[in-house]
Amino acid sequence: MTDSNEATETNLSARRGLARSAGVLAVGSLVSRVLGLIREMVIAALFGATGQVSAFRVAAQVPTLLYDFLVGGMLSAALVPVLSDYAQRGRREFVQVVGALVSLFIVLLTALVIGLELAAPLLANLLAGGFRTSDPTLLDLTVQLIRWLAPAVWFLSMAGVLMAVLYALQRFTVPAMATAVFNLGIVVAAPLLAPFIGIFSLAVGLLLGSLTQLTLMFFDVRRAGVPFSWRINLRHPALRRILWLYLPIAAGLVVSLFQVGLDRRLASATGEQSIAWMANATTLQQMPLGLISVAISLAALPRLSQHFAAGDDVAYRQTLARGLRMVWMLVLPAGVLLWLLGAPITRLLFERGAFTAVDTEQVVLALNIYLLGMLFAAIDFPLNFAFYARFNTWLPALVGVISVAIYVTVALLLVEPLGFLGLVWADTAKQAGHAAIMVLLLWRVVGRLRADTLRGFATIVLAGGAMAAVTFSAIALLADQLPANTPGALALVIVAGGFGLLAYTAILFAVRLPEATMLATTVRARLPLRRK
Repeated sequence: MTDSNEATETNLSARRGLARSAGVLAVGSLVSRVLGLIREMVIAALFGATGQVSAFRVAAQVPTLLYDFLVGGMLSAALVPVLSDYAQRGRREFVQVVGALVSLFIVLLTALVIGLELAAPLLANLLAGGFRTSDPTLLDLTVQLIRWLAPAVWFLSMAGVLMAVLYALQRFTVPAMATAVFNLGIVVAAPLLAPFIGIFSLAVGLLLGSLTQLTLMFFDVRRAGVPFSWRINLRHPALRRILWLYLPIAAGLVVSLFQVGLDRRLASATGEQSIAWMANATTLQQMPLGLISVAISLAALPRLSQHFAAGDDVAYRQTLARGLRMVWMLVLPAGVLLWLLGAPITRLLFERGAFTAVDTEQVVLALNIYLLGMLFAAIDFPLNFAFYARFNTWLPALVGVISVAIYVTVALLLVEPLGFLGLVWADTAKQAGHAAIMVLLLWRVVGRLRADTLRGFATIVLAGGAMAAVTFSAIALLADQLPANTPGALALVIVAGGFGLLAYTAILFAVRLPEATMLATTVRARLPLRRK
């Protein structure tokens, strides 16, 4: 076999490997997002978009923010790259690192949960002080919910540490499924407990989901042959390396936490339902991001780290380019469908029980703005991870600080004239600014990607335009012909969205976009009939 053929075979193998890993994560993310959507439908049906739901959203944000600060930002920026490096060195060194890391987090998280129980009133005032002007009882409810949810910080963060261990071993299946199981907690607990403890049933469900997630991660790490041992060793070089990589991320996250806190505080002052409306719109626009962008980025991260460590710049750029094109190829049609069919989709998913038509209207207004930011955020994930794989966390952190400054400026300018929608515009401006700066930095640090990357993006945009035209035409033809009820909305989404997706897919295959062909090949290889 010639060198050229060997290179071609290696490239194809890398593409298939990325597609397979991303596929596992995408399936898990799909299940998670579907269950998450069912969770949101349960919440909407039981409690609507009321002030109590807004109080729960604020309280639930506390464990989420602390997880993001302690583990979430560290996961991709420091934990996975460093643990991947030690996994290559040998079993003994890897086990020692895992033991030191887990022991440290057990102590740190236990102290944090105790502190969180004590600081609940202060946190409630910081995040939801605006409730004082609309309904002071909601502030007291927020304090109680924060205290109920404090243990979730421990469960979620430890699960995140174990997830990093599994990613470093390139074990993606259980982490993907465990993330999905997390959403089952509320789906199961809320309908059963709501008649007895009301909104607190959501807190019980979140705790059950996070504990189940941790349990699954624990058993898969044990199955991977990684024993747990109590050994706190603050001088271990891996911990120092993780800390050094994490410091700029932590600094950026502090600024991000300020942004989220300001967002909640401003939103709570625009009306007791504002946070609930924003949460429903966020659920819809984040589904494609979690299902597609995050899954592909996480699948590419260990490979990017290995290519960089090996000094293989060509393979590094090829993997990054493939990830960016694949993300854009899959996210763009999702954005088009949500933009054109946002109202019927929102009615189908949420408008029942305590959730009214007025709530649908407000959610769609927010969704249409969020979708603009979603397109920028989609490519932002792989761009951030590309720097993390190079053990460069300072530049993304600095860009994060700049993007938060953009958010604060726009939010303070628009919140008074536009209410909660001004905050949505501020979030979109933040996403756009962050992505634009990251692209410029990519060219400076990594260098230009292959020419076919821009051609691929242009092809996808043209196909997306054709899809939008076909979908819009179908909506115009069908809107007056279908009844204004749930079956009518379902038919409109299926038929109009289906024709649009067919047009989009046909164009991509007609021009033979490599990522479309590779994705189709991967799917066909996994079909049961194909194996026979």
